[in-house]
Amino acid sequence: MQRKLLSISLLAVALTFSSLVSGQALPGFGDRAPSGEFPKTNFNKLSIDPAEILSGGPPRDGIPAIDAPVFETNEQASAWLQPDEPVVSLRVGDTARAYPLQIMIFHEIVNDKINSKPVTVTFCPLCNASIVFDATVNGQALDFGTTGRLRKSDLVMYDRQTESWWQQFTGVGIVGEFTGVQLKQIPSQIVSFDVFKTEFPNGEVLSKDTGVQRPYGNNPYRGYDDINSTPFLFRDPLDPRLPPMERVLAVAENDNDKQFQLVPLSVLEKDPIMQLDKVVVIATSVANSALDKSKIASSRLVPSAAAFESFVNGKSVTLSIDDKGTLVDAESGSEWSALGRALTGPRKGEQLVQIDQGVHFAFAWLAFDPDATIVKASK
Repeated sequence: MQRKLLSISLLAVALTFSSLVSGQALPGFGDRAPSGEFPKTNFNKLSIDPAEILSGGPPRDGIPAIDAPVFETNEQASAWLQPDEPVVSLRVGDTARAYPLQIMIFHEIVNDKINSKPVTVTFCPLCNASIVFDATVNGQALDFGTTGRLRKSDLVMYDRQTESWWQQFTGVGIVGEFTGVQLKQIPSQIVSFDVFKTEFPNGEVLSKDTGVQRPYGNNPYRGYDDINSTPFLFRDPLDPRLPPMERVLAVAENDNDKQFQLVPLSVLEKDPIMQLDKVVVIATSVANSALDKSKIASSRLVPSAAAFESFVNGKSVTLSIDDKGTLVDAESGSEWSALGRALTGPRKGEQLVQIDQGVHFAFAWLAFDPDATIVKASK
């Protein structure tokens, strides 16, 4: 696979192929903060082997989080955001917001507040992991930045209140005061901008007015999600059950939030509606990959997938695609959207509850959860 390195001007703001290859293991912490960058962090309190943490190249906040996000209307964003470009779709109460991956790929963290609720929107390009967290811990609102470190190829972030270090993929504190604390994940989904603005005509879109200059729309990780590629700065054994860069949807198994099943998107390309136990997986829309071509808007299309409870108010919802390509339920013939909302018919306005843990690269999920099972077809 051909890869192109970033220009020198981008090395300080993104995890590049060259900086990744040069990453080195940090020494045991003891009472010494690495490079003196984190004077408030309690490095004597940790739950992981410090040798697992590698330098990604940039220093603390070298990849700058967005702390004062500005939002635009769908119409304003349409001037620079193409219909198929991927966005993180987040709805809190009556407010829906889209965080374009063309912005997230250069910042990785957005500290936001929706309806007075502090939230942290994150995206780790190396794991293809977009995860939204409730940013309140024990009644305290936290905001986050990037440490410049990786563990298992995943972003290690820190909170600015205690400078504790957190694993982005799991939302668990791994170093410092909040070691062992679990952030609560808020359901979100990567969808195309067109799907977002159709679903939420009054939605808000993160603006490119971020306070820093970046080549938004470019992909600094060109070719990274090639199915035959291998992850960078990942030193664990690779699970042979799936190609490491296969995208998978993680779904809890049998109401057990500690046992998960992974649905490969390659399976959903053939079967975009999958019925599991009390769960329906919907993958009827597509969006550009953020990690394929040098321009995100020119990249190949990949399924957008999410899992929902297959019932509302105790009534079953059995979905299928009819001859017209419309997503309908067998019980009432109502039409449903890719985001699990009834658009027409007797059930208009009903919303399925999203229950998945997001779409990630297989290597990343299996690194943190090697006991996960693989779903090969509808059950």
